[in-house]
Amino acid sequence: MTAEPDIVIIGSGIGGSTLACGLAATGANILILEAGERLEDRPENRDQRAIFQRGHFRPKETWYEKGGAGFNPGNYYNVGGNSKFYGAVLVRYRREDFEEMQHREGVSPAWPFPYEELEPWYSRAEQLYQVRGVLGEDPTEPVHSLPYAFPPVPDEPAISDVRKRLKQNGVHPYSLPLGIDIDKWIAKGKTPWDAHPNSFDGKMDAETAALANALQHPNVKIKTGARVTRLETAADGRTIEAVHYDSFGETKVVRPKLVALSAGAVQSAVLLLRSANDANPRGLANRSDQVGRNFMNHNSSAVLAVSPWYRNDSVYQKTFGFNDFYLSDGEGGPPLGNVQLLGRISGTILKANMPAYPEWLLNRISAHAIDFYAMSEDLPSPESRITVDGERIVMQWVRTNWQAHLDLVSKLKGVLRKAGFPIVLSRPFDKRTPSHQCGTVKIGHDGASAPLDVYCRAFDHPNLFVVDASYLPTSAAVNPALSVAAQALRVAEHISQTDLRP
Repeated sequence: MTAEPDIVIIGSGIGGSTLACGLAATGANILILEAGERLEDRPENRDQRAIFQRGHFRPKETWYEKGGAGFNPGNYYNVGGNSKFYGAVLVRYRREDFEEMQHREGVSPAWPFPYEELEPWYSRAEQLYQVRGVLGEDPTEPVHSLPYAFPPVPDEPAISDVRKRLKQNGVHPYSLPLGIDIDKWIAKGKTPWDAHPNSFDGKMDAETAALANALQHPNVKIKTGARVTRLETAADGRTIEAVHYDSFGETKVVRPKLVALSAGAVQSAVLLLRSANDANPRGLANRSDQVGRNFMNHNSSAVLAVSPWYRNDSVYQKTFGFNDFYLSDGEGGPPLGNVQLLGRISGTILKANMPAYPEWLLNRISAHAIDFYAMSEDLPSPESRITVDGERIVMQWVRTNWQAHLDLVSKLKGVLRKAGFPIVLSRPFDKRTPSHQCGTVKIGHDGASAPLDVYCRAFDHPNLFVVDASYLPTSAAVNPALSVAAQALRVAEHISQTDLRP
C-alpha cells in the first residue's frame, strides 16, 4: 500500500465494510480505520449472564440527555460494529416506505428516489450476506429481481405450532430473511444468536460477510484501535484534506483522496460536528443545519405471550414475523408497524430486567412463553437530535408516533390471546438499547435542506461520503441493515464510475 491511501473508510460496520467490499476490485488503496478491536472467541460470547446481567460487552462510556443526566449506551466498538450483536434480520424496506406515508402523528416523507432504484442493490446485498428466506408469504413484500440464494431458517417444532395457530386466525406470518448459517451457529453452542456476539460462528455480519470478502484483496487494509477525532479541510473549506486519529496513545494523520464516514448514526454526526472550523463553523457538511437532526430510533417493545398449556423448548426461536398491521391498522386506519420473533428469551435474560425475581422462577415462566418484538416507525424530526457539548455526546431523542406503537402492541396482544396465550406481557425498550439508530445525516436533493446527495456524497465536500444508517431519511418499521448494505453497494459503484476513473 502507498504511504497515503486513496480512500479512508471510518468504521467497519455494515456501511463501511460493505462499501469496502464494493470498491475492493477497483484496485484503489483502501484503509479502514476502526476504533475497536476484533471480538475474540471467548466463553463470554455464549454466556448469557455475562452478556445480559453483567454487561460484559457494553462500552465503558457515558452519553447524556439534554438535561444533563448520563446513561450508558448500548452501542459497541469492535470490528463489524453493532452487527456483531445484531439479530441478522436482513429485510427490505417496503416499496411504500420510499413514498410519503401518513401516520397517526405526522408524515413519513418520501425518499429522494423510489424503491425501484435501490432494488437491484438489495438483491446484491442479499447475495453478499447469504440471506436465507422465501418469497410469497408476506403480502407486503416488494418485487425482487432475484430469489433468495438459500432456503429459510427452519422453524423449531414449538415455533411451527405458533405459526400454524396464527395462520388459522387469519394472520400472515412469513419467514424472516436471516443472515445466519443455523447449523454452524448451533454447532458452537445451543443459544440464540440475537444479541449474542459472533466470532465467525455462522452469523453473517459486517465482518464475516463483507469485510472478510474485502480483505481478500491486497489493496484493502484495516487498522484497529484507531479512533478518528477530526476531519480537516483544505483552505477552501470544502476538500477533506486529512483524517486525524488516535492509535494507542499516539496522534496520527492520514491524507487520503476520498473519505467515507461509517461510524454509526450517532458517532458520524458527532465527528462532523466536532470537525467544525472557520469555514464550517456549524460542523462539516452542515450548511443545511441538519447534521445531528432527524435522529430516529424505532419505537419497540418486547412482548411475551405465556400459556401454562404451551411448552417452548426452542433454542433460537427467531424465524418468522408478520406485517398485517404494517401498511394500516388492519381496519383502514394509519400504519402501526412490524411484528417479529425475538431470539429465545431465557430466565437468565429475564433476570437482567427483573432482578428481584429468582432465576429458577423466570426459567419456569420462559418455558411456557414465546417472545415477540413489536416495532413501529419513528418519524424524522429536526428537534430529535445529536449534539456535542465539549467532550460530551448529547442525545435529545423526541419520540414520535408512540401512540401508534402502543396500538400495535395492543393489536399484537389480541392476536396472541386469540392464538391461545391468556397472559401477554410487554416492556418497551428505552434509549439505552440502540433500536436501529438512524437519521442525523440524511440524503436529499438540495444542499440547503440535506447534508448528502442521493449517492451519500456531502453537498459541501466533494470527497466526503457518509454510508451508514445516518443517511436514511426515514426509519420505516423494519430492520435497516440491508438498506444500509444496499446503498453502500450503490455508492461504491457510483464512486468507481465518478471518482476512480482513469
